[in-house]
Amino acid sequence: QRQLIESGGGNVQPGGSLSLSCAPSGFPFPYYAIGWFRQAPGKEREIISCISNYDGSTAYADSVKGRFTISRDNIKNTVYLQMNSLKPEDTAVYYCALNDHYFCSGKETRYEYDYWGQGTQVTVSS
Repeated sequence: QRQLIESGGGNVQPGGSLSLSCAPSGFPFPYYAIGWFRQAPGKEREIISCISNYDGSTAYADSVKGRFTISRDNIKNTVYLQMNSLKPEDTAVYYCALNDHYFCSGKETRYEYDYWGQGTQVTVSS
């Protein structure tokens, strides 16, 4: 069964940090890209970062560049999103997603990813 298992998220004060993880399983592709998306109430789902498991290349949206870091642990087969200096506008449901592309640009739409995690809420509030 192909699935993406997410964990992490929660409530944090502005300026705080949170880490999300995404563990894919059951995928037959040797190489793929994983993207992190977020969707705030009333807004479109937007990509904020992605990583290629082919060469480890990464990309970030301008809104999170310098604050968020995407990484992978090939032994654990897990992708992480470390979120620092969180702002109230980072509040959203965060999703990881996977497609069978070798690379990612960080500019993909949600329709370019075929598999999705269950989503996890991140709330930044004082």
